[in-house]
Amino acid sequence: MSTRDFRGRDTPPQPPHAGNPSGQSPKELAQGQVAPLPPIVPQPAQVTSGSQVPPTPPHSVIPPHLRAVPAPTTPLPPVAPAVPQAPAPVAAPATPIPQPSVPGAQLSAQPAPRAIAPRTARHTAVDHTIVEQQSVASSPLPSPDDEGPGLRETIQTWRAATIQFVTQFAVPNAPPWMVSMLLHLGIILILALIALPQIVDSPYVVEVTYAEELGEQLIDDSQFIESLEPIETDPALAFDTRDVENPLAAAAMPQFKLELFDAAAEMQTPAIGMALSGREPGAKRAMLAAYGGSKETEGAVEMALEWLKRNQKSDGTWSLAGPYSDGVAGTENALAATAMALLAFQGAGNTHQSGEYKSVVKKGMEALLKMQDRDGSFFATQRIQSSHQLYSQAQATIAVCELYGMTQDSALRDPAQRALDYAGSIQADDGQGGGGWRYQPGKDVDTSVTGWFVIALKSGEMGRLSVPSPVKDRISRYLDNSAAIPGEGEQFVQGSRYLYRIGERDQRVSMTAEALLCRQYLGWEHNDPRLASGVQYVSEHPISWDEPHVYYWYYATQLMHHMGGDAWEDWNDVMRKVLPTAQAKTGRDKGSWSPAGDQFGYTGGRLFMTCLCTYMLEVYYRHMPIYQH
Repeated sequence: MSTRDFRGRDTPPQPPHAGNPSGQSPKELAQGQVAPLPPIVPQPAQVTSGSQVPPTPPHSVIPPHLRAVPAPTTPLPPVAPAVPQAPAPVAAPATPIPQPSVPGAQLSAQPAPRAIAPRTARHTAVDHTIVEQQSVASSPLPSPDDEGPGLRETIQTWRAATIQFVTQFAVPNAPPWMVSMLLHLGIILILALIALPQIVDSPYVVEVTYAEELGEQLIDDSQFIESLEPIETDPALAFDTRDVENPLAAAAMPQFKLELFDAAAEMQTPAIGMALSGREPGAKRAMLAAYGGSKETEGAVEMALEWLKRNQKSDGTWSLAGPYSDGVAGTENALAATAMALLAFQGAGNTHQSGEYKSVVKKGMEALLKMQDRDGSFFATQRIQSSHQLYSQAQATIAVCELYGMTQDSALRDPAQRALDYAGSIQADDGQGGGGWRYQPGKDVDTSVTGWFVIALKSGEMGRLSVPSPVKDRISRYLDNSAAIPGEGEQFVQGSRYLYRIGERDQRVSMTAEALLCRQYLGWEHNDPRLASGVQYVSEHPISWDEPHVYYWYYATQLMHHMGGDAWEDWNDVMRKVLPTAQAKTGRDKGSWSPAGDQFGYTGGRLFMTCLCTYMLEVYYRHMPIYQH
């Protein structure tokens, strides 16, 4: 009975194996089936040089691409047809290498050694065996349904034959570099098949550009921010002091309730930090170029900050009295001096967390917070002239709220909010439905002190802190009532010029600049006729160091910067030349400005003058402009 090999060809039955003469499969033997022994068909032997040698392993066992092709040295005689022969006795092999059986072929226990031709001969010799190898290589593998051995036995046969070939021929005769290359190539291929999950990160990218057309949102923030700068109010404090006949005889500060804040609505404010974004290093360069700054203005700012740094006391505070020259003799106000100095550093982009002067700001802010009481006031723990108390309170509130707005440091949130709450609780009524602040909490109102508190409230709004709307409404009504009315022979738009106090007759250019800045913060439009008329009035009083008035110049500089256009360019052309020129360039006072000749220099001293001049030179980037230019 014939069988078919995996190529579909009829082959003689397989000779019996030792221990299994019937040639049955392991499965049949396990089931106890006994079959008659098949007839033994002798295998033809190859004759070479007249001698008979054991048959060579069939090509179906050794893959074609691995098998070496012998290079004949002499012509091979034709192979004689197979002649049946009597079965020869099977001799037991000494130590046979286990070889799986292949249909239609029988492996000898020990294949005869074969001559290995030179490498070149192996690549050039071609005979009929190559054709057979190619046909075998392209033959399909048997399926489990084919007759003959099962798929498992066939795979085991191929595996054993491959191992034998590799161990006896391929590896011993392959160069070391090839073995290494194949090994590493196999490892690389295995690793390449390993699928690793790819993590895709989709970051949210925000592209920011600087453009005047986009400054509408910044406008509101800018308004609030610029308000912070007015810390220079100390001079004004001195001016108002003359109205107080006996500050020491003033009644004790009354206690005020804060219930009005419970129902107050939190004001809406632009995106936090936008109004201060011009202080960042990259933005500063752009803002300087856009609004007329120069190397001279920036150099003057740097010299001023160095002077302030040198004069900071060991406890973190600053002094109006010294140790520098031209201090205020007999008058000390560490609260106002510390708040004003901090605003100069913060205006240039320094905080307690970043910037060249962060250690200076950190010490100064820690000292300032130590002065604050539980109710939010700063002056209660300080020995300050009564006419200076609320000026200093407003300046300290600005410094804390601004620093919180720049950093969002949670440690500053509570002190800033308490200061804002205190400001609202001590707002006084002007008697005509409006409200503001002056020297004593809850008593009397004037434009100078009220302006500082407007700036403080706006700095709080910039940091998204709670500011009650009724407080702002009362401020607007006070400004309406403090506007100057044209007298006989005067022609100007009512609401464009302002008084120091309600009831006075003569308007003041300094109070007009401060009040108009408050109007900008409170929402007046750029094209408001009252604002345009007031700006024209301020333009008629330009900067001149022959008659220093830095308190007025500071507010006017902010007002003009927000207005933009020709009014700002004309003002800036003078300011950016006059201030750097007047700055001290040598000696221990290098970087500061002398208070000599200034209207309030005798009450504020050199530190007061230096801080206000620094604020003006920082105007290009200190706050983003309120209006579109």
